[in-house]
Amino acid sequence: MLNAKMLSLGTTRSCIRELFEYGLNQARIVGADHVYDYSLGNPSIPSPSGVNAAICDIVTHESSLAVHGYTSAPGLSEIRQAVAQDLTQRFQMEIRPENLFFTCGAAPALIATIKALCIERASEFIAIAPYFPEYKPFVECNGGTFVAIPADTQSFQIRFPELEASVTPKTQAVIINSPNNPSGVVYTQDTIQVLSSLLTHKSQEYGHPIYLIADEPYRELVYGQVTVPFIPKFYPDTIVCYSYSKSLSLPGERIGYVLVPDCVTDSQALFAAVAGAARAMGHVCPPSLIQRVVARCATLRPDLEAYDRNRTLLYESLTAYGYECAKPEGAFYLFIKAPGGDSQAFSERAKQENLLVVPGNDFGCPEFFRICYCVDYEMIQRSLPVFQKLIQQMP
Repeated sequence: MLNAKMLSLGTTRSCIRELFEYGLNQARIVGADHVYDYSLGNPSIPSPSGVNAAICDIVTHESSLAVHGYTSAPGLSEIRQAVAQDLTQRFQMEIRPENLFFTCGAAPALIATIKALCIERASEFIAIAPYFPEYKPFVECNGGTFVAIPADTQSFQIRFPELEASVTPKTQAVIINSPNNPSGVVYTQDTIQVLSSLLTHKSQEYGHPIYLIADEPYRELVYGQVTVPFIPKFYPDTIVCYSYSKSLSLPGERIGYVLVPDCVTDSQALFAAVAGAARAMGHVCPPSLIQRVVARCATLRPDLEAYDRNRTLLYESLTAYGYECAKPEGAFYLFIKAPGGDSQAFSERAKQENLLVVPGNDFGCPEFFRICYCVDYEMIQRSLPVFQKLIQQMP
């Protein structure tokens, strides 16, 4: 006998991974230059030079035990100190090392947080469409109920009447992701302030805190003069889940954290519950080498020139062809309204041209498709005639 839910998750790939694997196979058949793969958000810009320099120096000059040995479960004191200092200086809000629990990336951070907050099967966790598809199994596989709020498909901010109607006494947390995967939109300060007011009112009404889980792996990936509000400054009961996968181009090294600021209700008990949830998931410690690297590189930021160039070319070209899309201000995604309104059908049509775009069904927006522009500029140029052909063929 097997756990049916786990079996289903293990035997059903996400559509993103399916497209990615299809693209690899097609590249072997028709040649890589004839496959236009926008499926997977795999950072393509190099890590900041200081990252590789730190790796080389640590491996060369520190002992094997220091580099590869166990660390404390929440992370080395030096990484917690370095990141706390960086956050404090950047956001003018005191963050202590003791507020940070380091994890093997943002996904374990989110799961530990959800597990810590899920007190019974009826516990509800709300996500705003479009949302990262894994939120749903993260919630449901830890005993909670997943509630989705329909997308504001014009600006991709938040539909507050629907959100307010969905918050109940069983609501434990609202999950937000800004800059957003898949839309690339950044929640404005006005949006965060209205959200804070709503959740404050509902927390008072129901007599318990409704936590805000801020999933922020793209915090540093913004363009122009756009700023990402530091949400704990607006809503005290905010738990931040972060990853260095995108900001330092280290997705395979698996390093991130849960931040439980002192302003959070029952912050010490909540931090302990996150640590306990991580322990129950088999967490021992984050990767030792990469902890040391991040401790040295906590103040480094990515060079976004290549991403911005890709973003501009795609957005200007596709909208000129007639595609509808909210202009992305962050991350490295465009979320585009599918001609004909059915993203699954459009994705299949595009697939016949070896153009791989992700249908928006799993993001909660079946009429939109996602493309990742962390790709070669030359591939974008080669793919543009295919995008134009597909929209011109629509009746």
